[in-house]
Amino acid sequence: MANTIELQESESEKVEVKIGDKTIKLPVHTGTYQEKGIDISKLRAQSGYITLDVGFKNTGSTQSTITFIDGEQGILQHRGYPIEELAGKASFEEVIYLLLHDDLPNEAQLSELKARLEQYARPEAGVRDILNALPDDTHPMGMMCVLLSSLSGFYPHLMDSWSDQAKREEAMYRLLGQMPALVAYIYRRKAGLPYIDPRPELGYVANFLNMMFGEAKEEIVEALDTLLILHADHEQNCSASTVRFVGSSHVNLFAAISAGNAALWGPLHGGANQKVLEMLEAIKADGGDTSKYIAKAKDKSDPFRLMGFGHRVYKNYAPRAKVIKKYTDKVLDMLNMDDPILDIAKGLEQAALQDEYFVARKLFPNVDFYSGIIYRALGIPVEMFTVMFALGRLPGWIAQWQEMRQNGEPIGRPRQIYTGHSTRKYVPLNER
Repeated sequence: MANTIELQESESEKVEVKIGDKTIKLPVHTGTYQEKGIDISKLRAQSGYITLDVGFKNTGSTQSTITFIDGEQGILQHRGYPIEELAGKASFEEVIYLLLHDDLPNEAQLSELKARLEQYARPEAGVRDILNALPDDTHPMGMMCVLLSSLSGFYPHLMDSWSDQAKREEAMYRLLGQMPALVAYIYRRKAGLPYIDPRPELGYVANFLNMMFGEAKEEIVEALDTLLILHADHEQNCSASTVRFVGSSHVNLFAAISAGNAALWGPLHGGANQKVLEMLEAIKADGGDTSKYIAKAKDKSDPFRLMGFGHRVYKNYAPRAKVIKKYTDKVLDMLNMDDPILDIAKGLEQAALQDEYFVARKLFPNVDFYSGIIYRALGIPVEMFTVMFALGRLPGWIAQWQEMRQNGEPIGRPRQIYTGHSTRKYVPLNER
């Protein structure tokens, strides 16, 4: 007789799992907004069963106080603050503090944060030597993985930061302080340009832009500051989960962040805005007819898909996209650029926002679509887009690592359902 599994929630916030004639009671955890999760940590011990959830699409890996997302309602909050309240109002430094300390800073706290970021804004001289030693055709994200990992060599005294608060904070702020220089160095290395020394007194974003381009226009600083806020954290995504998972082994923070950066590299994660520009380039090469590609996107038999539209989590016009759209328009107007790629992007955007086919299916432009357009307008090469994403996401990664440590979470070790060969007998080589 086949086993049957029945779930029934009891009044004491437990779920009864019936497997055959055996009933097991499992705790239920309820979140701030009444989302519920069944605690299966003792399921195998009590029943011999495990759960199977390939890709962990429906598995809660932790309880977190950092970021809340409701994809159906189009909600994104950091520490309870809606992204619409932060972007365009708070500075990126304020959001860094918020993610790390659970609240927005007062003036004294913000000044202290800025002082620490300025203190650690200059990478060691050997960082440039490592970057220069890499082959010219190394991808920028490969360069970033190397540089992040190399920091453990420059700061060996921070390897035991897991249990030492002072060392832990130094490692965190060295990463945050040096990240703008690392990104700018990679850009100028790839472009064959001389490095520009940090000027941290300019401010976090202005200093970064100055190291990139030798100048920092106020309007561009504002737009990029907002874009970094929009990328600062996004709950248990692939890279954040990687940072927590790798960090659970008690590896040093530099290595955990490098692992998260590697996860972000993938085209299904941080590389999405690069795919947007590659799509726009392809449309341009085919004559630039946006109506043709809108029709192709609607045709189920056509393999073409619009990149940068819709989102796996958000089933609405994503809150980040709403915020960044106005900055996209502002930057393009300010730069007064004559770029056919941007014209194609505007055409696709208007079609998707007005066409009933896309509206009905919630296929709205997402943050990857708009961020790619802004980076293009600023003259940032397509292959640098994911590195820019990493600059914004760094405080979220650190906050996730810090919370994992504070929660005392055990080392990550998923189970599996083995489907390979059963026991076999070894056959000597001359008999095979």
